[in-house]
Amino acid sequence: MAQLTHPHRLRAAEDVLASLTALRAKQPVKYAAFYSSQLGGIVTDPALMIIPFDDHMVHRGHGIFDTAGLVDGKIYDLEAHLDRFHRSAEHSRLTMPVPRAEMREIIVSTVAASRQRDGAIRYWVTSGPGSLELSPAAGAEPGFFVMVFPGLVYPERWYTEGLKVMTTTYPIKPSLYAVTKSNNYLPNVLMQMEAKEKGFDNGVFIDEDGNVGESSNMNVAFVTRHGVLVHPKFDHILSGCTSLRLLELARTHQDRARVTGVEVRNISVAEARASREMLQLGSSIKVAPVVQWDDQVIGDGKPGPVSQALLQLLEEDMRSGDRLIPVPY
Repeated sequence: MAQLTHPHRLRAAEDVLASLTALRAKQPVKYAAFYSSQLGGIVTDPALMIIPFDDHMVHRGHGIFDTAGLVDGKIYDLEAHLDRFHRSAEHSRLTMPVPRAEMREIIVSTVAASRQRDGAIRYWVTSGPGSLELSPAAGAEPGFFVMVFPGLVYPERWYTEGLKVMTTTYPIKPSLYAVTKSNNYLPNVLMQMEAKEKGFDNGVFIDEDGNVGESSNMNVAFVTRHGVLVHPKFDHILSGCTSLRLLELARTHQDRARVTGVEVRNISVAEARASREMLQLGSSIKVAPVVQWDDQVIGDGKPGPVSQALLQLLEEDMRSGDRLIPVPY
């Protein structure tokens, strides 16, 4: 355990900045640009990408976030993500600090300042700083933050060999919290930590009725023995923008998706385990096959044709579809 050097020394502002710069130099971070309404602009130095310790999101988790993809200099499906962002704000009783059009403009401007053409854009709204109370500080101004970074990267074997998942021992979130993309991700974190400790790649939540929920930061879907793509209902899980788009693409292009139909409904664990294919879906993972759940092999234990077909449809949509916003670099 590292020992503190001169822990009681008062630090001057320039010393603090030097320490923050040194901290970031030791970390493999590649944050390209950061907008802060509290700073009133965009910074590109990771040492300056900070949020006050007494912001209500930091010490009480009272904040929301969302993430959109950046592909070849264009932002993918931002409007769908902003729709969910605003729903999450309503559920969390958060006031949006700026109108939606200005929020969109800030996101685009931050991406332009980053000079990045591929990666991810994550953005947050908080109820602001000003106290350590349970309720937001009186008169606190909501904060809005935007981060441009390379995005989450998963092992190539997940796509070529498939993932192995386990039924988590942690309970699924109550519906209100599950459908809100808030910063309260403790159950998700614990589930993924548990899975990795036990030799799995991820976990799966099961609801109190014995139906399939979702994974840590991804949705799950299945292909039945009759070739139907089935997805859990969104009333007790997060409405994944990637899932919603893939369901739409699969309905429109059933032949290319290699499915006979698309259904959104409750899925029992028994039915799910007997499926031909199991998939994980999300903005970062896109589409990845699951080949084992607990000690049971899914399908023939190899990535199936639907996962590959849906991944191709999604990647085409992300590069040439009608949901792209060009960035004026």
